[in-house]
Amino acid sequence: MGKVYTSLIKRTARKLMELYPGEVSEDFEKNKEVVFKYLDVKSKKLRNQIAGYLTRLVKLSKRAEVLPQEAEVSDES
Repeated sequence: MGKVYTSLIKRTARKLMELYPGEVSEDFEKNKEVVFKYLDVKSKKLRNQIAGYLTRLVKLSKRAEVLPQEAEVSDES
């Protein structure tokens, strides 16, 4: 079973991804630095949760970009 994130974590991660798309990546450690750089997060746990969800969002968005192309290729054959 997966972890259920609060709306604060989801909203903050989506906003970071929207505002700084070039700085977020699939690397959790780099995303921790991005969260530290742009947000005033007092808690290490909250910072890590936001960075983890941000990592997940980046991976999902890249997967969503790849999947439609694969579907088009299999439809043509």
